[in-house]
Amino acid sequence: MDADTGIDATGGTERVARWLRTTVGAATGLPLAPHRDSGSRVLLRVVPALAGELGSDEGYRLTADGRLLTIDGASETGLFWGAQTLRQLLGPDAFRRAPVTGRTAWEIPAVTVQDAPRFRWRGLLLDVARHFMPKDGVLRYLDLMAAHKLNVLHLHLTDDQGWRVEIRRHPRLTEAGSWRARTRFGHRASPLWEHRPHGGHYTQDDVREIVAYAAERHITVVPEIDVPGHSQAAIAAYPELGNTDVVDTTALSVWDDWGINPNVLAPTDTTLRFYEGVFEEVLELFPSQFVHIGGDECPKDQWRASPAAQARIAELGLAGEEELQAWFVGHFGRWLSARGRRLIGWDEIMEGGLAEGAAVSSWRGYEGGVAAARAGHDVVMCPEQYVYLDHRQAPGEDEPVPIGWVRTLEDVYRFEPVPPQLTDGEARHVLGTQANLWTEVMEDAARVDYQAFPRLAALAEVAWSRLPAPAERDFADFERRMAAHYRRLDALGVAYRPPAGPRPWQRRPGVPGRPIEGPPPNR
Repeated sequence: MDADTGIDATGGTERVARWLRTTVGAATGLPLAPHRDSGSRVLLRVVPALAGELGSDEGYRLTADGRLLTIDGASETGLFWGAQTLRQLLGPDAFRRAPVTGRTAWEIPAVTVQDAPRFRWRGLLLDVARHFMPKDGVLRYLDLMAAHKLNVLHLHLTDDQGWRVEIRRHPRLTEAGSWRARTRFGHRASPLWEHRPHGGHYTQDDVREIVAYAAERHITVVPEIDVPGHSQAAIAAYPELGNTDVVDTTALSVWDDWGINPNVLAPTDTTLRFYEGVFEEVLELFPSQFVHIGGDECPKDQWRASPAAQARIAELGLAGEEELQAWFVGHFGRWLSARGRRLIGWDEIMEGGLAEGAAVSSWRGYEGGVAAARAGHDVVMCPEQYVYLDHRQAPGEDEPVPIGWVRTLEDVYRFEPVPPQLTDGEARHVLGTQANLWTEVMEDAARVDYQAFPRLAALAEVAWSRLPAPAERDFADFERRMAAHYRRLDALGVAYRPPAGPRPWQRRPGVPGRPIEGPPPNR
């Protein structure tokens, strides 16, 4: 490829051609103009018949031969993943934003790559509620995801510690609910505090920009609005949403601590109508098929003590508080279904009965996902024992704010999303997998990078490739390939954890975490 190399963008390939010019063209200094009659050629084609041949409409075939490089995609999405492979083949400098060498020609090996993903859900959860990530940081992570062929960004937008999306009919959600007066530094047992306000939110135009930027990179953004637990920020903004007959909700503020919060939504018509209004605006902003409603870690103590909640249980003929939560979740499952969307929630939504058509994010191990798949529900496998990237990466004392089990790069590489006890029919309900980045102890972008990488690269390979059984995977080969990939991450400016351990400035001496000793539970 040189200054005379042109892009031959056939019908339906224009967006991918634009991405190549603005990204690969910027890094190489090559114009990649529309192809004329002379010079080498990058031919882009959408070939729908490839979907049947490769088993996925995200598949592609890349062929480099002489002065012709052809990328055929089973769809525009498949073509885009092929363009990402072209970028990989050009070497680490192709991941920079401007040229760093004086070379005028770039060589690609004569090669044919034929590829397609194993799973259609290859995701990353970003928790922007505990520590806010400004819009530019989210856009950057979308680029990092695209470089790793990940295609679902799960945005955790609301929690006890902050509400991060503008809802115009309920302005206090961001006016009051998007910031907290202080933040605990470290795990919830830490005596350290950051005594300054923390907050931020995305305007609706910010969200539209994020969603459009993601769509250009063939990534779906799935919003999460957490109900009925993890809701103190919303209750602090609108006290009538809480259980006012057992707690003075007017005294609540956005929570400044970590852990499971006792203040949950009241199961009233007022609450239902309020959140229907929230979800109406969310649906206008996010075109994704799935909408995540959380449903996890909802203590029932206030409902047990609340005469209003107990009256609601009796009115509905429910057996108790577990079924009350199922009723709450089921209401929004039906509400979303009536609008052509699908509810997805954490595996607690199965308690008391699972809403028809709902999908499950299985986080407490494999068990919830197994039960859901056997009941005919779709599942995203993200067990905390394997793919919670806030967990520490090594047992050493230098690991910053050590949380949870040790989950090394090799552990993530040997993660298997489909439990072996599922039949082939049941396994088809496993949509895929995602890594989760909970940000209680990740106060800035550098900390997020450190926890995410290089383990997110391993998760990306697990989600895309049809790998052997975990014990048979060639981790030595993966490490060899990672040696080259670290140079790509360097070019992208990723503050990853080096294989030898954290750099001095990546450590957090004296900040307590919560390490869990011993191996994580088996599935």
